[in-house]
Amino acid sequence: MADEGKPIGEISHYFSNIGVAVIDLTDTLKDGDEIRVVGGETDFTQQVSSMEVDREKVQEAKKGQSVGLKVEQKVREGYKVYKV
Repeated sequence: MADEGKPIGEISHYFSNIGVAVIDLTDTLKDGDEIRVVGGETDFTQQVSSMEVDREKVQEAKKGQSVGLKVEQKVREGYKVYKV
């Protein structure tokens, strides 16, 4: 099994119409970070390119914040997010 990375949060909501996931962070996440989303049949990695906290674009989000993030595949609530 490949190194799945460091757990940094969990999906709390997914807006399928715009392909945006809300992640409740347990660690810091920055623009350019590589993340891995795992849950159900889903397992993919992508680069963080556009994040928002309270509808404001941010370069970095901190532990305890909920961040909106464009994701490349469908996700569901409860999926785990790792930094790779």
